[in-house]
Amino acid sequence: MTAPAYVTAPGRPGAAGGAAHGPRVLLTARADQLDSTLALRRVAAHLDDLRPVGPAELDPPPVAALVCDDVAATERLLGLGVPVVHLGSGHPGPPPGADTPPERALGRAHRPGWLPRSGPAARGSRPTGVLAPQRTGRSRRHSGTLLLLSLWRVPDAEAEAFATGALPALADAALHRTGSCAVVADTGLELLRSALGGLAAHPGLRVLRAAEADPDALHADAAVFLASPVLGALALAQARRAPLALLPPLGPAQRDLAVRVAEVLPLPSAEDPGDPALWAPPGADGTAAAGPWHLLDPALDDLRGAQRVARTLRQLALAPL
Repeated sequence: MTAPAYVTAPGRPGAAGGAAHGPRVLLTARADQLDSTLALRRVAAHLDDLRPVGPAELDPPPVAALVCDDVAATERLLGLGVPVVHLGSGHPGPPPGADTPPERALGRAHRPGWLPRSGPAARGSRPTGVLAPQRTGRSRRHSGTLLLLSLWRVPDAEAEAFATGALPALADAALHRTGSCAVVADTGLELLRSALGGLAAHPGLRVLRAAEADPDALHADAAVFLASPVLGALALAQARRAPLALLPPLGPAQRDLAVRVAEVLPLPSAEDPGDPALWAPPGADGTAAAGPWHLLDPALDDLRGAQRVARTLRQLALAPL
């Protein structure tokens, strides 16, 4: 379920498509890790003046590289003489430091300032603040449900238990309550499609691979947001001040993050698909539509992490060390 896989930033004019004549920079992330693909997309949106290339385009070598999460890829690029910004996109969970990048890389780590630490930061990795999407607006007439699921490094038995147990009930309730449900996951797509086979005939159900979809854009159109407790999903809801209900945490990293988030933010749980409050339009009960984000200390409510990483890569590309 967690075999190495890579994704490059999607090309589009004005963002990750890059400037046709700018310096060539390699951008890559793990396709099977939700946080990694979200981080790459959000940083790439701030690189208009650079020309992104993929891992297969190493001749001539790029002037610099952004690698999200994969230590082996960073080591290979450093061995080729390519300077690397190595971004740790997700919550490491216990024990910390398992994915420490080489010292020669410029290490950065996705770390919201408001989140209690789980341990010492990885050696040489500087926290960035929240990696927020570039566009934080939402559709005026949003509808349907986005279910954003990460099975990255989740034990197979645990992933199967969720897929065959809680997931079909949540998707079924989402279809009946909101009319549509987009299930977006990083890995385990065959398992999920099999588990949701009984709902496959419903025209409102979609099961999408995160590396091939645009979860940020899907969220802008959705009325209800259910997500695994991962940093990329938290950043998305925080940036848009949108309601978020957390799916049951799967695996040690998600459980550790869920505990730490609960120390700061009272986010609701999506464990009970029969709970009417889970599907109610934001603010229908007279409460604030934005959820608990107003509880964050303004000094720690920093959404500029993607810009910081992009600036570091740009400096490396234009004035290599």
